[in-house]
Amino acid sequence: MNNRSLKHRVLAATLALLIIQPAWLSAAVSTPQLPDPGSAPMSKEQQEQLGLQAAAEVYKQMPVLPDSSPITQYVKRVGRRLVGVIPPEYSWPYDFHVIPQKEINAFALPGGPMFVNVGAILAADDEAQLAGVMAHEMSHVYMQHSAKQAGKQAFTQGILGVLGAVVGGGAIGSLARLGMQIGAGVVSLKYSRGDEAQADAVGAIIMYKAGYDPHALAQYFQKIEGEGGPGGPQFLSDHPNPGNRTAAIDKEASAWPPRNYENNSQAFVQAKQDSSRIKLYTAQQIADAAKQGTWARENSRNGAVPANVPASSEAGNQPAGNIGNVSMQQIRPSDSLRPLDHSAFTISYPSNWQAYGDANSSVTIGPPAAVAQGAVAYGVVIGGMDDPNAANLDQATQDLINSLQQANNLRASGSAQSVRVNGVQGRSVNLTGTSPIQQNGEPLPERDWLVTLPRPQGGLLYLVFVAPQNTFNQLQPTYRRMLQTLQLK
Repeated sequence: MNNRSLKHRVLAATLALLIIQPAWLSAAVSTPQLPDPGSAPMSKEQQEQLGLQAAAEVYKQMPVLPDSSPITQYVKRVGRRLVGVIPPEYSWPYDFHVIPQKEINAFALPGGPMFVNVGAILAADDEAQLAGVMAHEMSHVYMQHSAKQAGKQAFTQGILGVLGAVVGGGAIGSLARLGMQIGAGVVSLKYSRGDEAQADAVGAIIMYKAGYDPHALAQYFQKIEGEGGPGGPQFLSDHPNPGNRTAAIDKEASAWPPRNYENNSQAFVQAKQDSSRIKLYTAQQIADAAKQGTWARENSRNGAVPANVPASSEAGNQPAGNIGNVSMQQIRPSDSLRPLDHSAFTISYPSNWQAYGDANSSVTIGPPAAVAQGAVAYGVVIGGMDDPNAANLDQATQDLINSLQQANNLRASGSAQSVRVNGVQGRSVNLTGTSPIQQNGEPLPERDWLVTLPRPQGGLLYLVFVAPQNTFNQLQPTYRRMLQTLQLK
C-alpha cells in the first residue's frame, strides 16, 4: 500500500467520523420537548370554570395581594417567562397571585390560577428555585392532574347535603371534586407520587426551556425538606416525594444540550427584600379571620380579585344568594324543553329553567329564582350513589332514604312503590321536609318526590323532585314529563 492510498483512506475515515459523530451526539444530547398531556374526563372549558370556582373560594378564605403589589408584579414576570415556552395548543390561561402567608406553599388550580405564598419566596435561595416550584405547580395544570382526579370521583359522591346544598355545584363541591381542601388557613391539593414524578419531569423541561437550571427544582424541595419547621411538612404532605427527585432530574437533564442558565436576578433580590417587609399571617391567623369574613371584604376592597373571578363563592353557572319568597310567575315552567346530556344520563327540562353542575357531577335543575347555593326550593336534584345493596333495589332505596333522613331531615311518607321509567324498573316514594321558603317567618312544609333507578354499570341513580307542599301539585305534571325523558347511560 503506497502512502498516497493510505492518506486517502485516513482522510475518508476522518470525514466519515465528522459526518457520523453529530448524529449519535444529537441522539444522546437532544433538546427536551414537553409531552402530550393526554386527555381528562372534563373539557378545557369545564376545567377553567372549576378553577374559577375554586379561586373564588380562595379569595373568600385567604388574603391575596393586589396585582399592583411589586411582589405580585415580580411573580407575574417569572410566570410569564415560564408560560412563554409552553406550546399554545397545550397552554392554559395561567395567572399568578401572591398570598401574604408565612408558611411555605404554592398551588395551581385547573385552568391556570396560581397562588404563591410569600413564605415560598423567602425560602428560595435564588430565582431559579422559585421558578422551579412555580414550574412544578404549573405542570400539574399542564398534565390536568386535578381534572383527572375529579373524573375518578365523578358522579357517585354520596347523598350528604342533597337538598341542603346544590350537590356538585358551588365552590365547595368543586373543591371536593378536585381533591382540594381549604381549612385552618391552608389550601392543599392532594397529588399522588405518580403525579409528582410527572410534575417534576415536566417542570424541569419548562425550566430548561425558560433558561433556568432544572436542578434548582430538586434543590428547593431538598431545602424545605431539610429545614422542616412550619410550612415544610404541610407543603411536602401535599407533594409526596416520588423517589429520589435529585437523581431523577439529574438523569433527565444529563441528556439535554448544555446551556448558560440565568438563575438569579436583581429583581428576585428586591422581591425578597420587599417580602421581608410586609405583614405576613400564619395559617391559624388566616383561618380565624376567614371565619369573620375578613378576607372576602379586604380582597374586594383592595382590588385583589381579578375581573374573571366572582367575589362570592359561586362562579360560572352556579347559583348565588338566598331564596326569598318567590311567586309562581317566577318559577312557572315553560312548555318547551331543552336537553341535558350528562355522562350518566340524558334528560330534558323546561327551557326557562337552568341546570347547575357539570357533565360529571350531581346536577340540580330548577328556576333560577328558586335555587341558591345552599338551598333548593323548586326543581330536581339528580345524583348517583354507590351501594353494596344496589342489586336489591328495595334495600338500596331504603338505604338512600335513611341517609336522606340523617343528612337532610327528610321523612318517608308511605312506602316505596314500583315505577317504570322508559323500560327501567325503579322505585318511587314521597318524602316530607322543610322548605327554604318562609311564610310569616316560618318555613313552609316541603314535599319531595324520590325516584330511584338501578344504573347499568352498578349503583343507584336518584332524582329528588322538590317543591313546597302547597304548590307541589302544580309542578308535578312538569316533573313527570321530565322523568319520561330520562335515559340512563
